[in-house]
Amino acid sequence: MRQTILAQRYARALFSLGKEKGKNESYSKALGAIAELYKEESIENALINPLYPVEARQKVMAKIGELAKADTIMARFLDLLVEKKRADILPDIAVEMQVMVDQEQNISHGSVVSAIKLNDKLKGKIQQTLEKITGNKVMLEASVDPTIIGGVIAKVGDLVLDGSIKTQLNGLKESIKGRE
Repeated sequence: MRQTILAQRYARALFSLGKEKGKNESYSKALGAIAELYKEESIENALINPLYPVEARQKVMAKIGELAKADTIMARFLDLLVEKKRADILPDIAVEMQVMVDQEQNISHGSVVSAIKLNDKLKGKIQQTLEKITGNKVMLEASVDPTIIGGVIAKVGDLVLDGSIKTQLNGLKESIKGRE
């Protein structure tokens, strides 16, 4: 919980600076790219291991920032994370920053689960329907789950539209049980 609150604070600070410069999207992409590097255990270790001197960790982060084509604000932000021993929450900051950028641009992320793989045309129709319902642009991710038998389950934020055969059969089963 504490890490999430810290990540939100750092993301909000960078978001404010990025908004002034009109660079929120580029900052978010850079943080996302750097967060991907954390999947490599040796890189994460080089940035957060207290056995390495702070100066060495700052040099590693500076090189990563340079490779990510970070401007002076982003480079200073990355340096500050190492200096304050907060480099370990950089992936969380990247997630929070992306959420803020998406909110600013009225973008929602959603998922659709179906029994079979959806073709692009059907996926597009579902996306358009969800955009009409939410009033936001929806970035949709599709997955397949044969256990739902048929139909689709669409989720965007708190909104869940369950049109699966499995749910309908369960509802029918409960209705029949209630009559007995």
